[in-house]
Amino acid sequence: MLETIASHLDALAGLAPVWKLLLIFTFMAVESSFVPFPSEVVMIPAGFLAARGELGFSSPAVAVVAAVALGVAGSLAGAYVNYFLARAVGRPFLEKHGKWFFLKPAALARVCEVFNRYGAATTFVCRMVPAIRQLISIPAGISRMPLGPFTLFTALGAGVWTAILAAVGFALGRAAGDISYLELCVRGRDMAMAHLPLVIGAAVALAVLHVVVSRLVMRRS
Repeated sequence: MLETIASHLDALAGLAPVWKLLLIFTFMAVESSFVPFPSEVVMIPAGFLAARGELGFSSPAVAVVAAVALGVAGSLAGAYVNYFLARAVGRPFLEKHGKWFFLKPAALARVCEVFNRYGAATTFVCRMVPAIRQLISIPAGISRMPLGPFTLFTALGAGVWTAILAAVGFALGRAAGDISYLELCVRGRDMAMAHLPLVIGAAVALAVLHVVVSRLVMRRS
């Protein structure tokens, strides 16, 4: 999928200096909703363009921070679509009509199982897990998870993931010469995936710490 999308977005990437950060927000919102769209083709090039001074900022550091901020905002927007839709229609509707939202019954069952087993903190950890990060908002909506914690966990998880991808693109922008959009995405994806187990491990540790601290606070209360 990455190769197919990248081949069509190569020309669109040239519009980034014109549309600046709007494209990042829009595509990350799409990526975070039901539509299957890899975030690698958005945030890695965003970091790359930030390093090259092509996002409309004089400072590359400011540019990459702005790109990550808009990436997180877009991720939240797409996650809200899944959350509120799932909250409104419920699981039976999605099991019956999920195919119209690119949602297979097996995928819905799996993500609901993960959420029910490990709790609300999965909205943080799973934002960094491929093939699940877009769907984890659905069981959160079905279970009517409070909007505040949902927003916090989703923003934190999306922030870590988008920052990693943008940092990879930024590093490639500093080190690489002329490079095609497809090659940039493939090399960046491979770099990000190489360090993904470490990132997920740290995220799981933070989630466990959150659960432990929350239980201690509740006992004291």
